Amino acid sequence: MRRLSIGKTRGLQRLSNEHGIMTMCALDHRGSLQRMLAAGTGREVSYRDMVEFKLDLCRAVAGHASAILLDPLYGAGQAVSAGLLPASTGLLVSLEQTGYSGRSEARITQLLPDWNARKAKRMGADAAKLLLYYRPDNDVAAQQRKTVEELARDCAAEDLALVVEPLSYPAGTGENSPPGFARVKPELVIETARQISALPIDLLKAEFPADLEYEREKRRPLDLCLRLNEATPVPWVILSAGVGFDLFCRQVEIACEAGASGFLAGRALWQEAAELGSREERLGFLEETVIPRLRTLTRLANEKGTPWHTRVRADDVDESWYGGY
Repeated sequence: MRRLSIGKTRGLQRLSNEHGIMTMCALDHRGSLQRMLAAGTGREVSYRDMVEFKLDLCRAVAGHASAILLDPLYGAGQAVSAGLLPASTGLLVSLEQTGYSGRSEARITQLLPDWNARKAKRMGADAAKLLLYYRPDNDVAAQQRKTVEELARDCAAEDLALVVEPLSYPAGTGENSPPGFARVKPELVIETARQISALPIDLLKAEFPADLEYEREKRRPLDLCLRLNEATPVPWVILSAGVGFDLFCRQVEIACEAGASGFLAGRALWQEAAELGSREERLGFLEETVIPRLRTLTRLANEKGTPWHTRVRADDVDESWYGGY
């Protein structure tokens, strides 16, 4: 069983609820959110538009989520300054730039300039998050793992929990259609989880290892999630990856049955709100739809999830622990 330092243990405690389950909301979208807002409003999206949407969303969900994931550009400092994060709600802050560099079939994650783990810790974050484009079978995999290792050292120096979100992607003509990628995705996701969670990370934000549009029976997706669980020595949560809410409910139920410690849900909760033309409509949707959705997911995760602290162990503490800390 992997051991956790005192600071990282406290960080994961802050991300979870009283059951040891993580019921988290992702609000760190940038490029994708700009496109969604532009489609809804029919005009160019400003800095203020981005901040306003994130603050409205944060205001609605923060009291119902165990933690919120925000980016430093439009959300993290702004939400703290506006007093929208309750003391009981954990805070994750992203480290990466939006998008990627390199070829579409060999994507390289870029870190956000002028931002790092030390600054995230200073501003009060309970964990740092890295989105990592990753395929274990391509020529940039080693470079991507090196990025994780470097960030893990930075986070260890600050005793800050590190959450890694590896995302698979198609490469080659045989994978460029949804059914083509669905055929290779399970093994990509499971092997990626094995390789990335072998690094000194603290929480894996995992993709669902099957496409439920093509897997109608529950048994195979559950078996794949059980394999994902076996491949992952650290606690893991499931991400929503832009799927619809009903589909994500099925993913959360299956993943938590297999050993996940909850979810980190983004667009599955709130994507329709970004496409509404007026702020009044948006606020109504957040209150009437997004909050009930989050409650439904929380109930599923609480009933079926595995508490994160059953998979790792906090460092032993004796009477002199603080001397060498």
